[in-house]
Amino acid sequence: MTEIRIEFADWHSEKQALIDLRTRVFIDEQNVPAELEIDGKDPDCLHVKAIGSSGEVIGTARLLPDHYLGRMCVLKEYRHNGVGGAMLAFLINYARQHQIQCLKLNAQVSALPFYQRYGFEPDSDIFMEAGIMHKHMTLTLAK
Repeated sequence: MTEIRIEFADWHSEKQALIDLRTRVFIDEQNVPAELEIDGKDPDCLHVKAIGSSGEVIGTARLLPDHYLGRMCVLKEYRHNGVGGAMLAFLINYARQHQIQCLKLNAQVSALPFYQRYGFEPDSDIFMEAGIMHKHMTLTLAK
């Protein structure tokens, strides 16, 4: 695993770094329209960031007030090194500590196995979102 640390990010003071990262991944790399990526929900979300060994932000994700995880992304050169898993584990731990009963997300179909390793279960048919095939997934944390 790449040497990283996961921390909460303050949207108001770190907005530009998080938007720049998400722009590189979602807009430039995956061709998501900018108006879909920047959806106006960020000020109400809990944000996390992955920080690489030289201090740069290499990943981010957010948790919406309705317990949806989203906008999880890692810079291409850092993928498959545990960065996404570390952010996801951080958010799952946060949810458990705050008695959140379940987490939900819309996963790109290519990422289904990744989320399933953390206990998320697909619970929808495939649907298109921003031109990419997705499935809705849920992780139940409390019975």
